[in-house]
Amino acid sequence: MTEIYHIPALAEETIEGLNINPKGIYVDLTFGGGGHSRLILEQLSEEGILFSFDQDADAKANLTGAPGHIFVESNFRFVRSQLRLRGVGDGEVDGILADLGVSSHHFDTAERGFSFKAEAPLDMRMNQRAKFSARELVNSYSAEELARVLKEYGELETTYKIASCIVRHREQKEIVTTADLLEAVAPCTPKKDGAKFLTKLFQALRIEVNGEMEALKMALEQSAKLLKPGGRLCIISYHSLEDRLVKNFIKTGNFEGKVVKDFYGNPSSQMIAISKKAIVPTPEEVERNPRSRSAKLRVGEMK
Repeated sequence: MTEIYHIPALAEETIEGLNINPKGIYVDLTFGGGGHSRLILEQLSEEGILFSFDQDADAKANLTGAPGHIFVESNFRFVRSQLRLRGVGDGEVDGILADLGVSSHHFDTAERGFSFKAEAPLDMRMNQRAKFSARELVNSYSAEELARVLKEYGELETTYKIASCIVRHREQKEIVTTADLLEAVAPCTPKKDGAKFLTKLFQALRIEVNGEMEALKMALEQSAKLLKPGGRLCIISYHSLEDRLVKNFIKTGNFEGKVVKDFYGNPSSQMIAISKKAIVPTPEEVERNPRSRSAKLRVGEMK
């Protein structure tokens, strides 16, 4: 069995949240290193089935070979159609899990360009078959488009100033590597908290390159159709943009958080939040796995 390349965050809490039926049908939308999938498989009987999704071909190396474990090489935005192709329809799934964090493998594989800590091609594609990379993004977007991405997905300040730095730099030479990007934004990088600034910058570009927010919205909407009454949805997010979408969807059934009531004045949300607040890692887990420190788990149950 291949060594797990991603330590699963909030592992025990997630398995508890899924409330696993050994004979049930489960979906891991973010297989990655296979950590959460392995824990689910341990709870399933021979009659149980787990579908594990990942658009990154590298993830295939972590397959368990366990009976009842089906790998789907696809972006999770297509979960409903992919399950339908495999004979699973709406209202038939017992539990759906997504860990929205970038795996340790992606950060530690320098040539994928996800981290500012190593010089590498400016890539950031989760799906290596996709054509659009961070290199295309920073060299083709207008200053206004770049500023929008940095504000929406990085929640950075002075975004037009940062975007202007990128545009001015690329006018002299194309931005090809992570080091080129660091050089481009050097005039805007604060001396204090520079790492935090760059983390947000790279996060914003990665989200845009992979269409992560739109994919999350699509997956949440489809999950509500796939889950049976009493089925559980467990989503682990790592920044406020994702967490807000998940929280609002579980609470209200929409992404704006607007409570819509039916004819009788009852909230028309399809789910019940299992915990009022997000579940976060213990200090002990953060010490063992520092990358879990910003993880937040929310659990919803279909009515």
